[in-house]
Amino acid sequence: MLTLIVRCFLGLLVVGMSAGLFENSWGMGSRVPIEGTPAAEFQLTDLQGQAHHLSQYRGKVVLLNFWATWCKPCTKEMPAMQEAHDRLKAKGLVVLAVNELEEIDQVRAHIVEYGHTFPVLLDPDNDVANLYGVYGLPVTVFIDQQGIVQEYLKGGLLTEERINRIFENMTAQGQKAALVK
Repeated sequence: MLTLIVRCFLGLLVVGMSAGLFENSWGMGSRVPIEGTPAAEFQLTDLQGQAHHLSQYRGKVVLLNFWATWCKPCTKEMPAMQEAHDRLKAKGLVVLAVNELEEIDQVRAHIVEYGHTFPVLLDPDNDVANLYGVYGLPVTVFIDQQGIVQEYLKGGLLTEERINRIFENMTAQGQKAALVK
C-alpha cells in the first residue's frame, strides 16, 4: 500500500513539473548558464530607481555578481570588485552587483557603509538570480563584449588578481575576434 502511495505521489510530481506547476516554487536557480552561451537578458533597477538592461552593456566586459548583505564571503570579495571597477572601468569593465531579496534601505546602508560606487541592482523577487541558476552566495558571472557567458564562479573566490586575469583574457579574446571580422 505504501509503495502505491509513493508511486502516485511521484507520478503527480512528474506531471506537475512537466506542466510547469512548480517552476518557481522552490525559489532556487533552475540551471547554471553554460560557458560559451548567450547570457540571459534582464532588467533590474538600481538604488536610485534607474533601470539597467544587460544588453545596454554590449561591447563591455560585465562582472555580474549576486550577493546579500548578510553574506560574509560577499562582503569580503566586494573590495576587489570596487578596485576592479575603479581601475578597469575606463578600459571597458562594468561591475553590476545584484542584491537578492533584501529591502532597499538595508542594501543602501550596506553600500554607503563600505563606500562602493559600482551599480547595485535590486532583485526583490529573485527572478534574475533564478534565471542565472544562483543557489548559494556569492555567485559571479563574467559576460564578454558580445553578451556570451565566459566564466561562472560560485563561492567567495574573487580577488583583484583573479578579476584582472579574467578581464585581460576576455579583452584579448575580444580583440582577436575583431581582427578576424
